[in-house]
Amino acid sequence: MRTYRQLFRIPEFTPFFLTSALQVGAQTMSGLALGHRVYAATGSPLLSALAMFGPALAQVIGAATLLSAADRIPPRAALTGLALLLGLGTAVQALPGLPVWAAFAVLLALGPVSSLGGGVRYGLLHEILAREGYLLGRSVLNMSAGLLQICGFAAGGVLVTVLSARGTLLAGAALYAAAAAVARCGLGRRPPRAAGRPSVADTWRNNARLWSAGPRRTVYLALWVPNGLIVGCESLYVPYAPRHAGLLFACGALGMLAGDILIGRYVPRRWRPRLCVPLCLLLAVPYLLFAVRPALPLALAAVLLATVGYAANLPLQERLMSLTPDELSGHALGLHSSGMLTLQGVGAALAGAVAERTSPTTAMAAMAAASVVVTIALAPGLRPGAPERRPTQDGDGDGTGDSDSDSDSNSNSNSNSNDIRPCRKMPGKLAPAQRESPPSRPSAGA
Repeated sequence: MRTYRQLFRIPEFTPFFLTSALQVGAQTMSGLALGHRVYAATGSPLLSALAMFGPALAQVIGAATLLSAADRIPPRAALTGLALLLGLGTAVQALPGLPVWAAFAVLLALGPVSSLGGGVRYGLLHEILAREGYLLGRSVLNMSAGLLQICGFAAGGVLVTVLSARGTLLAGAALYAAAAAVARCGLGRRPPRAAGRPSVADTWRNNARLWSAGPRRTVYLALWVPNGLIVGCESLYVPYAPRHAGLLFACGALGMLAGDILIGRYVPRRWRPRLCVPLCLLLAVPYLLFAVRPALPLALAAVLLATVGYAANLPLQERLMSLTPDELSGHALGLHSSGMLTLQGVGAALAGAVAERTSPTTAMAAMAAASVVVTIALAPGLRPGAPERRPTQDGDGDGTGDSDSDSDSNSNSNSNSNDIRPCRKMPGKLAPAQRESPPSRPSAGA
């Protein structure tokens, strides 16, 4: 599968796409509205940042307790129920006179349940498109998320001005309800991907299997940490420029869209692994400019350029899936999504705390510098020629494999082993996958 036209000819992909798009729009509008509402009530950059991105922090609870359910519940029922629950929580946050602590309590309650969303959603996408079409499907979701965030942040800024933050939250709740309706009526009934009952013990066991292999750990850290630190920069747009925060977010979404199109559609597959580190650096370096508090046009240009670097997630996810056993695909993608959103929440909290003691611009530059340091530290393990361990049958990754370039030539000699399976490669010319949605990032969909 090489073209977007082929992708949309698959009947179940269109309702899946619409469900995800509606949720991105709802999250974008409601997050911006809640950030404005909290900042107006408290004047605190930290609380404003946590209102927009803090819910991701609670996803670590779900990743540690509920994630095994991602492969053990029917996907259509799960996506419908999650959309309804998110819509109800957003409507509660719009109640007149709701205290700030109560709004945060709702966010804390929704966070663990939301951690299932990434695993269920992208595991279902893997079923609908199969392995050869998965990354192309993710590229479409990423690009739509970028476009919807441009529209969502622009519309959210207008609605906050015209209807107030409360009215914008209600509009977001309505979009969540629409997403639930599309999922229920448009998606087919599918059985769970794995048998058995979900449990906390099973979640921990599968997390340990995924985390046990060094190459997967490196990929997970590269997907989570540089990204999360830069989302900390984005969480300060409201205190940095209250009147132009929506414009900054829109430029960021436009940069993400450009990066997804460039990497997913036009960069040859053989080049994508080589671009992981440069793209992670691109994500951070332009934000160093905020140390000198640039004028708005220059700030917009820096944000636009930097967010092209979010496309690093696409080759990194391709590498993650090549290192993951099929029976753990939904769990692995859910762990990626939950971990990414959790680190984004941590980044927002750190950035807000630094901004409380210094200034938003100083905090943004500091977070960017930290992202550069982390990327440089991870770079040796992300080189195309870096040694990889092939996943074993029980997923512990103990066997030592060859480099990417040699894995194909040695796969036959390992085919008779009961302990080691060759690393699976993604066929064809594939394409991207973030933020979940956000989801790649909250400003990019979850």
